[in-house]
Amino acid sequence: MADKLIIFDTTLRDGEQSPGASMTRDEKLRIARQLERLKVDVIEAGFAASSNGDFEAVQSIANAIKESVVCSLSRANDRDISQAALALKGAERARIHTFIATSALHMEKKLRMTPEQVLEQAKLSVRFARNLVADIEFSAEDAYRSDVDFLCRVIEGVIAEGATTINVPDTVGYAVPELYGHFIKTLRERVPNSDKAIWSVHCHNDLGMAVANSLAGVMIGGARQVECTINGLGERAGNCSLEEIVMAVKTRKDYYGLELGIDAKHIVATSRMVSQTTGFVVQPNKAVVGANAFAHASGIHQDGVLKARDTYEIMRAEDVGWSANKIVLGKLSGRNAFKQRLQDLGVQLESETDINSAFSKFKELADRKSEIFDEDILALVSDESVSQGQEQFSFVSLSQRSETGEKPHASIVFKFNGKEVKSESEGNGPVDASLKAIESYVKSGAEMVLYSVNAISGSTESQGEVTVRLQNSGRVVNGVGSDPDIVVASSKAYLSALNKLQSKSDRVAAQG
Repeated sequence: MADKLIIFDTTLRDGEQSPGASMTRDEKLRIARQLERLKVDVIEAGFAASSNGDFEAVQSIANAIKESVVCSLSRANDRDISQAALALKGAERARIHTFIATSALHMEKKLRMTPEQVLEQAKLSVRFARNLVADIEFSAEDAYRSDVDFLCRVIEGVIAEGATTINVPDTVGYAVPELYGHFIKTLRERVPNSDKAIWSVHCHNDLGMAVANSLAGVMIGGARQVECTINGLGERAGNCSLEEIVMAVKTRKDYYGLELGIDAKHIVATSRMVSQTTGFVVQPNKAVVGANAFAHASGIHQDGVLKARDTYEIMRAEDVGWSANKIVLGKLSGRNAFKQRLQDLGVQLESETDINSAFSKFKELADRKSEIFDEDILALVSDESVSQGQEQFSFVSLSQRSETGEKPHASIVFKFNGKEVKSESEGNGPVDASLKAIESYVKSGAEMVLYSVNAISGSTESQGEVTVRLQNSGRVVNGVGSDPDIVVASSKAYLSALNKLQSKSDRVAAQG
């Protein structure tokens, strides 16, 4: 394994812990299938013990994924580990990822345990997990701020109990690259049985150095697994970005000298899927997957690229999945062409009924919009997946009036538990009036903490994609809606967020 870098994706676990980024089981399954298509080595599917919803999501992913290792997080206790093992029962290759904090600050203030108690709990948990599955990862939470002598004792102990991967997280993003790399190197040199496990890095981006720290952990420290997320999604400032790690190692193979199993041409499609599912828009200047990542505005740059691409491009856009020909379908396209495009985008709908429903919505959109882009299809399917199953609220129709000098007015019809209801309101603008009309009936009491509009493609004919983030009683949720009419998209997003607020899938926060 010395020359292979293992890519461990935690978008569905640590990424989902971003406020408002929680996903349904079907959404997580769809992303997991795309991660498998990307040839991610390990998919951390969730935290099975945190809620029934997360248990079911891990179980569904474990049953569906055949190529990647499927992993579930667990705290260092028998109940969590047992739940993880049960959820992973159907997996071709299963991993339990158990963790406990090892820094003095966390042990005293959070765990209220002595170092000896933590050491014993870590060893007992790995021993228990090892009897359930063969592949065990152990994480020392807040490892980078832990005492080195104590951390060495813990790591030596858990390897002796059967841990096959040792993760050294920079849980709060405090590390700097050179120091972090040498920190891991020191641990590997001082732990007598360090060669019996693969070493892993898991870095947060609070100081903007998660990717740099992870690469230092690999090159200086000798780690051979990197834990990362699509688009760098994650708590606070996010996690190490998968696309940046992968393309750094691929582009600078002369320096890193490492092999990767990732099929990079699926990176952009995966990025889009995660962005449109969570409502977390990718900034235009984001490396690799941002809209401007391969754009050249400077005349000098444009001239150079036209003469020879490598004057200003160190990667080829098509190698990560950017396509010069984004227009793929129109209103004359047939069902088979639509179905094939879904497969090309990594979307697998569960049944012919779902495909027919999605195709019907595609035809409706094609009648309103002359050109259909990949982003439109992903947004349409995302809306379709949200509308399956247990939604309490769903959009039906909207009329609104807005005139200079007059108070905007909106009248909306939506379904509430299967029954159509109508509500109307005035507002400061058509969007405000429409959302107030919904709230006047629902009376959720939620506070809107974010309203964001993103054009899915680049013309005035583009669909608008709206993200609404609501907060109520300590819960934060995102709702996403798309439509060529931005007021309709806003109403769909608000109803989507209300559905998530009504969900009972309370989660237990955990961080490695």
